[in-house]
Amino acid sequence: MAGSTRNLASQPDVVRGSDDLFHRHAEWLRRLLGRRLRAQPADIDDLVQDTYLRAASQPEGKIAHPKAFLAQTALNLFRDGKRREAVRDDHRRVAGTMSTEQSIPPGGLSDQEAALLLEQIVANMPPLYRDVFALNRFRHMTNGDIAQHLGVSVKTVEWRLGKALEYCAGRLRD
Repeated sequence: MAGSTRNLASQPDVVRGSDDLFHRHAEWLRRLLGRRLRAQPADIDDLVQDTYLRAASQPEGKIAHPKAFLAQTALNLFRDGKRREAVRDDHRRVAGTMSTEQSIPPGGLSDQEAALLLEQIVANMPPLYRDVFALNRFRHMTNGDIAQHLGVSVKTVEWRLGKALEYCAGRLRD
């Protein structure tokens, strides 16, 4: 047992805990992310914190190459955040399109006609998108609940929901 502790201590790259990992590499990770991402300092600090939360969930001694692990984890978290942001932007854009279409001048669609049109759009939507859209919009399920219900990842649900909203917006424009 004492030999294994000495062995870990003699290897500078093997990390003995997430606190050690944070103290040894936090500034390096901030500088790396600042150069690579050119993001705001507050965003970089949030990303570093999220990265260390992920690292803390790893079994002790499992991270053999801490800098590579931290860099890849931080970049993956950054990409995930950008994807979620894009889905939210699409949703806002579609919601904005729908809200401007609700103020249709006389001679436009009535509420009943609009509801019928939405029903037709949803019915003609590809099944992969329709299922996610219906569960989200009509049953008010969260993305996590939908993912669990359908047996897919949350990212897949977000992607399909974005595609469903694009589909609706495209049909409403036609």
